[in-house]
Amino acid sequence: MTVAGIMSGTSADGIDVALVRIAPRKQRVKLTLLAHESFRFSATLRRAVLEAMNAAATSTAELARLNWRLGLAYADAVKATLERHTVKLDLVGCHGQTLYHQPRAKAYAGRRFACTWQLGEAAAIAAAIGVPVVSNFRPADMMAGGQGAPLVSMLDYALFADVKRGRVLQNIGGIANLTAIPAGATADQIIAFDTGPGNMVIDALAQALFGKRFDAGGEFAARGKVLQPVLAKALSNPYFMLKPPRTAGREQFGREYAARFLANCKRHSKQPEDALATATALTAETIARSYKTFAHPGMRGSGVDYIVSGGGARNATLMAMLRERLEPLGCKLAVSGDFGLPVEAKEAAAFALLAWQTWHRLPGNVPRATGATRPVILGQVTYA
Repeated sequence: MTVAGIMSGTSADGIDVALVRIAPRKQRVKLTLLAHESFRFSATLRRAVLEAMNAAATSTAELARLNWRLGLAYADAVKATLERHTVKLDLVGCHGQTLYHQPRAKAYAGRRFACTWQLGEAAAIAAAIGVPVVSNFRPADMMAGGQGAPLVSMLDYALFADVKRGRVLQNIGGIANLTAIPAGATADQIIAFDTGPGNMVIDALAQALFGKRFDAGGEFAARGKVLQPVLAKALSNPYFMLKPPRTAGREQFGREYAARFLANCKRHSKQPEDALATATALTAETIARSYKTFAHPGMRGSGVDYIVSGGGARNATLMAMLRERLEPLGCKLAVSGDFGLPVEAKEAAAFALLAWQTWHRLPGNVPRATGATRPVILGQVTYA
């Protein structure tokens, strides 16, 4: 089957579409990336998404309109991709835009439960493209006791598992997550979890201090110095002590967190570049500490390829910080493009694979990654 995977992450900067050819094999499916395209959200749509995320108050009408508007945006992105690449599409997998993710139970209206919500009306995509759409992937895993994330682990294993070398797949979007695959590991031997903020805090500071959507190439951070007292305080956050499985989002590291982080930076320095350098160091340090504490002890093989994807892979300052911290642990830093998968394409390709799994009534979660008690079929199918 040829499947389109759609992803828009916690950075809320736009939409990635991956066209993937998927064929069954005896042990692992075979995936071939046919094409990948990226589309930025318009300024007005991005503003609407960011304002709705973790909002203290909003209206029912606003949420309904945003759900449908995102569905139309996803449909337009797939149509534009198909206009540039002539393929016969069989299926679409759409993660949707996470508006709220609460992986642990909290009390509400007399009951305690976990919950999650991804927006993007699947019927709008199915009607526009003319093929079935699989969406709403996270809830089934959560109902099986999991945290609904990370869900890219199945793709990581299918594409990158190696008999002789350990592989770590580090995605750095708004939130950063890793999948660690020891050499020769089976799917139930991998470990995966969110390491903490990826680009989220960096982007917020770039916007607040320089009026930029992000720190392109890490140029601002490269001109600053890391404020060690600020970094030390940030690293004391209880989240970083949690054992996997664990997930994170704007609820932990969104605008309120970024505002407190920036205020602390300003107490120690008047140079805005120092704040960007410190936010970049926070991402690098939490990734390296997470790997060293929770994944490194179980790695085996002739070496470890540490493969980075997501927008953070294009931040030269962040990559240099990661190299400095990870190479002493025996890791060879690389980007997913070195292995034939563009850095922005991986998560979109993952939801193409998960849609294929759902269509064939096969489980899509990796319980060891999400904390679920069992493998489950993910998502809901909307027919054209």
